[in-house]
Amino acid sequence: MGCICCICEVCFAAMKTLVLGIGNTLLSDEGVGIHVLHALAAESPLPDDVELLDGGTLSFTLAGPIEEADALIVVDAANIKSEPGTWKLFEGEAMDAFLLGNRKSTVHEVGLTDLRAIAILAGHWPERRAMLAIQPEVVDWGEFPTSAVASAIPPVCAAIRQLIEVWRHDA
Repeated sequence: MGCICCICEVCFAAMKTLVLGIGNTLLSDEGVGIHVLHALAAESPLPDDVELLDGGTLSFTLAGPIEEADALIVVDAANIKSEPGTWKLFEGEAMDAFLLGNRKSTVHEVGLTDLRAIAILAGHWPERRAMLAIQPEVVDWGEFPTSAVASAIPPVCAAIRQLIEVWRHDA
C-alpha cells in the first residue's frame, strides 16, 4: 500500500499517458490536434511519463502506443455543432459514445473507432481516456488554423495539463 500523505513521489505513481494529436496540418483547422501538441511541447515540460504523439491522419500503427498507455488523451478537430473554435471535453464513456454515435463528425473517426476496437480486442482500451474536440471553421488548403481555432489552442493545452494532473492524483 502506498503512502497516504499525498506529498511524496509514491502518491504520484508513474502512469504512462499518451497525448495523441490527430490531423492534417496542410488543411488549416483540420490540423489543430498537431498544433496543440506543438504548443504543449513549447510550454513548460510535462511529466516524464507523458508522451506526445503526432497521429497524423491515423493509421493502424497507432494501435500499439494506445494499448501500451495507461491513459489516453486525443485532440482532434470535430463537428461538435458549435461556433468555430469551441472545444469540448469527452471523458471516459462519453468519449466512446461520441466516437460511436458521431462516426461522420471528423474525417478520422472511423479510424479512431477502429483503433478503439483493436485496443478492446487486445484487452487494453485505457480506462482513463478523453477526447478534446475542437470545432473547425475551415477545412481547406492552409498550413495554419484560423484565428477562431488558434484561440482555442491555449485553453485546450491548459485543459490537457489539468486532466493529466487530476489523473495523476487519482492514480
